[in-house]
Amino acid sequence: MNNSKSFKMRWSLQGTTALVTGGCGGIGRGIVEELAAFGATVHFCHKNEAELNQRLEQWDELNLPITGSLCDVSSRDDRQKLMERVSSLFCGKLNILVNNVGTGFFKPTEDYTAEEFSFIMSTNFESAFHLSQLAHSLLKESGSGSILFISSIAGLVGAKQVSLYAASKGALNQLTRNLACEWAKDNIRTNSIAPGPTRTPLLLKNFENNQVPESKIFPIPLGRVGEPEDVASLVAFLCLPAASYITGQIICVDGGRSVNVL
Repeated sequence: MNNSKSFKMRWSLQGTTALVTGGCGGIGRGIVEELAAFGATVHFCHKNEAELNQRLEQWDELNLPITGSLCDVSSRDDRQKLMERVSSLFCGKLNILVNNVGTGFFKPTEDYTAEEFSFIMSTNFESAFHLSQLAHSLLKESGSGSILFISSIAGLVGAKQVSLYAASKGALNQLTRNLACEWAKDNIRTNSIAPGPTRTPLLLKNFENNQVPESKIFPIPLGRVGEPEDVASLVAFLCLPAASYITGQIICVDGGRSVNVL
């Protein structure tokens, strides 16, 4: 009986709290639903109020323990207000922070503007860095904290016309390693997930803008682009007690794309 109970606890997020940035659609939505399915109480943020309210209504109808806040993570003030809300909701404690929000587009390096540089770096890297700073005390107070960065294989391998996006994701990968070492003393684990091409609104928009079929851009050994749930399932695993000895890792979820040199 005791062994059975222990096993269930290792594979459950019951009683934990989580914050997921950008949880309305794509990978973020998959992560929110996956964490909730494992028993976590989840708060998410989104920058479009109408879309946020629509998603909240859908989840409320399913009786899922999910709440949401309006927040543009590229805004420092918004990030501070978000974390104040989370602290209030979860009584000063947080078990899981998933820095999911990200943006990018295909463009020759020489054509990027200063405004585009600022936008991509503030959205993809600065927001994740600052939110991790703000969440540190809450994660520490929980006694068992876990930070997940949603990176990309673009931060690990070379690719054309995504230099800013790739640089921002490479920065997340290095931040993962540093925080894993620095915050281990506070019982906070930090890992990064590097998806390959995943079927999200952002990816589909880039396909349409470039008018290039998926098969020509991405030689993936498993023969398909990823789905949001492919990423969400790994996020949930890395947050489980069963993964309590995993920290400082960058794990690819890419159907073999990052190791395919042909």
